[in-house]
Amino acid sequence: MTTTSAAPGRRTEDQIPETMRAAVLFGPGDMRVVDKPVPRPGPDEVLVKVAMCGMCGTDLKIYDGHFPGTPPYGEYTPGHEWTGTVVAVGETVDEVAPGDRVCIEAHHGCGRCDNCLVGLYTACLNYGNTKKNHRASGMTTDGGFAEYALHNVASVYKMPENVSFKDAVLITTAGTGLYGLDATGGYIAGDDVVVFGPGPVGLMTVQACKQLGARNVILVGTRPSRLEMGKRLGADHVINSRETDAVAEVKRLTGGGADLVIETSGSPATPQQCIETVRRGGKILFVAFYPEPVTFDLTVAVRSDVTMYTTRGEGGNNVKRAVALAEMGRLKGEELVTHEFPLEDISEALRVVRERDGDPLKVVVAF
Repeated sequence: MTTTSAAPGRRTEDQIPETMRAAVLFGPGDMRVVDKPVPRPGPDEVLVKVAMCGMCGTDLKIYDGHFPGTPPYGEYTPGHEWTGTVVAVGETVDEVAPGDRVCIEAHHGCGRCDNCLVGLYTACLNYGNTKKNHRASGMTTDGGFAEYALHNVASVYKMPENVSFKDAVLITTAGTGLYGLDATGGYIAGDDVVVFGPGPVGLMTVQACKQLGARNVILVGTRPSRLEMGKRLGADHVINSRETDAVAEVKRLTGGGADLVIETSGSPATPQQCIETVRRGGKILFVAFYPEPVTFDLTVAVRSDVTMYTTRGEGGNNVKRAVALAEMGRLKGEELVTHEFPLEDISEALRVVRERDGDPLKVVVAF
């Protein structure tokens, strides 16, 4: 059954169905595709018909029941890297309109806590508290593994015509790297930069560093196909750490150590390599999540006057910057999408990500 009757929000002329197909997590390892009501936008919200939703390691943590703050089992739809077309907007929304193609940043802070007031909305002090208007799409509220998704208008971005949906899935990812660069000072022209981890975050960060004027960008990883992708996307040097002493090679290429080392891999062994590859007085940026506590020689960092930074997600309005770079052709996302699955096969998509079956880079659910 469909409806065009009056309801909160303004809509397109097309009918919006009352129900949709959506992936729902019923328990650890138990994801089912079921019928759910299509949400309706509140005053400052946007309803989007999802075109595509990316999948990453965070989704595996959510699937396994190891991610904090998720809604109750049996109700919750994950997916935080989604893009699509606006079909309805809330009564106060004029920033986007039905028919606009949009991408998102997953995090929308409450807007009222001390952190949000100074722009640190990915570290919102009311994280997970929907009563105070916090939402992290696909993490603390329903996300994009569904035919329709709802989000606050402040966290959606209109896409230029030359940016595809596949590009847009990676724009959220690019925002993660750009936010980290922003936190470290944002000015890397002429610097030597090392990126550990040629996954989607690492590969988008490689591109961003080159576009921001880094002298040398060195990508370190273990999978030849991903390192080759890094070369195509602008890395000046790639190092296979299974075949080469990465620390020694970075020091050789940089004349003693990198100005900035960025850790995107999530490997517990990599932070120590970061300490050993950064120059005295340099910077280390951590943007990865780790499966277990990590150990590294903090004394070396102190003695070398190294500054360390951490950032969570794609804050600081950096998705907007990523959209601008993509519009100029300076960030490429589409070629990172290696696998597409229909929603009904989401369990198979999760298996492919977990087992790395077929050497996936970015797996997406497409509608």
